[in-house]
Amino acid sequence: MKSLVLAEKPSVGKELARVLGCKKRGEGFIEGDKYIVTWSLGHLITLSDPEAYDERYKRWSMDYLPMLPKKMKLMIIKNTSKQYRAVSALTKRKDVGELIIATDSGREGELVARWIMAKCGWKGPTKRLWISSQTDKAIKEGFASLKDAKQYDNLYKSAEARAHADWIVGLNISRALTCKFNTSLSAGRVQTPTLALIVEREEAIHNFKPKDYFTVNIKTDSFTALYKAKNGIARMFDKAEADKIVNAVTGKQGKITALNSDKRETPPPAAYDLTELQRDANKKFGYSAKETLAAMQSLYEYHKVLTYPRTDSRYITEDVAETLGERLRNLLLTPYGDLARPLLKNKIQTKYIVNSAKVTDHHAIIPTEQKPNFADMSSKERAIYDLVVKRFLAVLMSPCKYEETKLVFECEGYSFHAKGKVTLENGWKSVYGAVISDEDEADEDEKSQSLPPLTKGSVLAVKQVKLNTAKTKPPARYTEATLLSAMEHPSVDDKALNKVLTETSGLGTPATRADIIEKLFSSFYVERNGKEIYPTQKGIQLVELVPPDLKSAIMTAKWEERLAQIAKGTADSKKFISEMEVYTQGLIDSVKSSNQKYKHENATKERCPECGEVLLDVNGKKGRLYVCSNPECHYRKSLSVNTNARCPECHKAMQIRGEGDKKSFYCVCGFREKVSDFEAKKARDGASKFEVKNFLAKQEKENKGFNNTLAAQLEKWKNSNK
Repeated sequence: MKSLVLAEKPSVGKELARVLGCKKRGEGFIEGDKYIVTWSLGHLITLSDPEAYDERYKRWSMDYLPMLPKKMKLMIIKNTSKQYRAVSALTKRKDVGELIIATDSGREGELVARWIMAKCGWKGPTKRLWISSQTDKAIKEGFASLKDAKQYDNLYKSAEARAHADWIVGLNISRALTCKFNTSLSAGRVQTPTLALIVEREEAIHNFKPKDYFTVNIKTDSFTALYKAKNGIARMFDKAEADKIVNAVTGKQGKITALNSDKRETPPPAAYDLTELQRDANKKFGYSAKETLAAMQSLYEYHKVLTYPRTDSRYITEDVAETLGERLRNLLLTPYGDLARPLLKNKIQTKYIVNSAKVTDHHAIIPTEQKPNFADMSSKERAIYDLVVKRFLAVLMSPCKYEETKLVFECEGYSFHAKGKVTLENGWKSVYGAVISDEDEADEDEKSQSLPPLTKGSVLAVKQVKLNTAKTKPPARYTEATLLSAMEHPSVDDKALNKVLTETSGLGTPATRADIIEKLFSSFYVERNGKEIYPTQKGIQLVELVPPDLKSAIMTAKWEERLAQIAKGTADSKKFISEMEVYTQGLIDSVKSSNQKYKHENATKERCPECGEVLLDVNGKKGRLYVCSNPECHYRKSLSVNTNARCPECHKAMQIRGEGDKKSFYCVCGFREKVSDFEAKKARDGASKFEVKNFLAKQEKENKGFNNTLAAQLEKWKNSNK
């Protein structure tokens, strides 16, 4: 009899098959003497749509809410049904004696496998492969010590409870909001608190009132120093107080009353997890979280040069550490060779990268033993690979060492402070060609400077006094980088719940945050101006319309606390779902009784050519477009498309507007050029007509198919009230 091995992805399945000696390829599987390795494509099975429980649910109506099925049903995902049929057929083969779950070692990985098994009707013996890395050694050791799948039943119950609760709460509240306010609105335990963060920040900026503040600097022949009060604060909001200090110390002498020099060091940053990588890619290159994940996925699955991307760990395990030498040797003939070579000459330092206790389902993102082919990579893939490899090299290096000097200069009873840093060893910062940078400065008023040799007790003349005037600044709008940080570490008032959020993944997971942010854009709840994220009027109104506790991270914290207890076997999943049903009933009642109104702030004078309703002017992620205000109608008309084409005059990115022969490039500086002229010019400059057509086709493709909120459900709603 053979063992059927179920992996989560084809790439993982192929690696398992290679290690297990399976070579015979079939449709959706690879077979050997002892094992048959097959795979999912992520989820092959999902929870059924509402109409599978009751024909009435085909019609979106408040009269049929809440929808609370007595028993949740499973359905095959249409797009991946071919692979499901392949897996199902394998489970029914007479020579298959057991099934080995080899999906990702975690809550969602368990759910992927168990739902497939349930839909296939698998009742045979089942074992679990539980490994935290994909090295040959780890795989072989894992198969040599397979666990009884029953040991992970509670983990499955936790995953299933999460999925059921999301269905019950998310679909019910979204239908209620849509029916009540007659516009497509969606809400959920992660999406809505994330949107609330953006709206709250916008409100804080709008309500912010800047205040003038003052600081005082003095300059001697040796240094510049900043006045600080006894509490260490430099800023003063009383100009008279600042003027008094200026008048008192002008033309006077003072004494260095304190002078301390300490040798310090800054350890290298931890290796990347997905969220940290998405943050850095957004800061450095302006990539969205989804773009970074897509590039990472390609580097993992197609190029095979980076490890599993969807991880929340920033460390590696001991067994992975044994492969560091091979990974470094793989970089010797690349542009990173000069950095990798010294690391190989000595014993590889692992104190900043190895910590098995902090590795969850997957270890940090690091290079694999596969040699990179840069010519085969896109510019985004190359940029992401560069970030990961440099971070990988940095974390294996020594700390950056420097000497920090701080002094206090007393003059006429006032204390002035100065500090300076001298780099002793660049250490890991040599990877980035940098020494101590401005990013290391915690105090924007007091900057480091180069200090000459000084002696405590020295008397120096004040050569210059400067009164600085500035205004307090409002909080900054979120970028994708800072929003990812806020989602990872949301703050609530309850200390116990804050701890839960810290110990879990916060709002969403590394694997889902990019999709949550993209959904906010595609639902037109937020829009982007440069890197900054602004809430739309639709997003602001949604936050006002949803029940209060649904927009707080507290609910997510409570959910995660209960789900963790279910996974440990200390809480009952059925009781949790029962509580979610009661909670959902309360949400529906709250929406039903609401006296609030929804108003389209972006309504135009144009009418939809398909249904006659008012068109809305929307700034989508890819450009500006008209969207029909009728939730049952899906009419879209593109008005402008954002492109990567640069203006020849100001070099800013241009837009394409117009149709047919009038289709033209427009720039904010006023430059305008017909697409046909652009095409001809590109051809003259060396770009082929084929490349130009590909460029234009890509732009058109990227701007088609703007998805509506709960698109799959709303498509079915079109005829629901007929």
